[in-house]
Amino acid sequence: MGEKITLSIIKADVGGWVGHSSVHPDLLSKTEECLENAKNQGLIIDYHRGKVGDDIALIMTHRHGPDNENIHKFAWETFEAATEVAKSLGQYGAGQDLLSDAFSGNLRGMGPGYAEIEFEERTSEPVIVFLADKTEPGAWNMPLYKIFADPFNTIGLIIDPKMHQGFNFEVDDLIEHKKVVFSCPEELYNLLIFIGAPGRFVVKSVFRKDTGEVAAATSTQRLFFMAGRYVGKDDPVMVVRCQSGLPAVGEALEPFAFPHLVAGWMRGSHHGPLMPVSWCDDTPTRFDGPPRVVALGFQLKDGNLGTPRDMFADKSYDKAREIALNAADYLRRHGPFEPHRLPLEEMEYTTMPEVMEKLKDRFIKSG
Repeated sequence: MGEKITLSIIKADVGGWVGHSSVHPDLLSKTEECLENAKNQGLIIDYHRGKVGDDIALIMTHRHGPDNENIHKFAWETFEAATEVAKSLGQYGAGQDLLSDAFSGNLRGMGPGYAEIEFEERTSEPVIVFLADKTEPGAWNMPLYKIFADPFNTIGLIIDPKMHQGFNFEVDDLIEHKKVVFSCPEELYNLLIFIGAPGRFVVKSVFRKDTGEVAAATSTQRLFFMAGRYVGKDDPVMVVRCQSGLPAVGEALEPFAFPHLVAGWMRGSHHGPLMPVSWCDDTPTRFDGPPRVVALGFQLKDGNLGTPRDMFADKSYDKAREIALNAADYLRRHGPFEPHRLPLEEMEYTTMPEVMEKLKDRFIKSG
């Protein structure tokens, strides 16, 4: 048994350039500087500074395990340093994902989203890190179902003896703060009842049944529930391990050939297609969207990430992008009407309560 590796993906929006469309190069430089210092000091083994839209992602390997105070404190201080740069440049929403004035042990409930997995590195360890902007944690529900439970997507579930037994899904209830584990395929229909409501129930992790080995993990924090008011959707992250008893790289990417509808987009209050894009196209500007996802492929070796690959820089996703743009046109024509705009229960932390309070005396019984 070798020493385990921890892969931590910690993201935050600490300032937009311009508006909510991208991250200023100076913020990225400050983040790189902090990450390099952490590596030189031995806190982390390796790193890559990721980005999607107006979000910065710290992708780090280390041996301290998930929820480590020192790793989380480093991430918090890095985002604080980037926030100071954002403020000096007058960036929009500087520090908006930092919901506290001081770090308090770990990042749970503090604003930044994170997904972490701990595992024993295999001889070959391909990993894909997905970063999304202008959407919420439930955006990963459908892709994870397809990757780990749908044989029409993942043929390995049928023809790979190591995958034939299926996988366990941990699902979190974001409202009541509970979790449940479903064993699939036998509990597939029960799983779908819950994860088909991605605004509340989110796939947190996926595990192999035989070994309990982690196969995938997501960030499940919802900023507007933590803040008690609307401060943005959540721009989630996800990590998926591939090959050798786990889905192949192509099986992990295949769900994104269909740009399914997710909640988020403008002001976090609209449905839109999740468009898979290359890194050079990760800057959402049309109605602050539409929502998009990038994929970074890593081939880990001895804890080193190596050079990342841009997994959606592939012409075979052009059709998905075309479908997404057509869907965006269709939805935008609804303007402020549902189903483009989210239902009222999802508008809870916008101006809706204020409007209702202002007009409450004008409502009278009908009939």
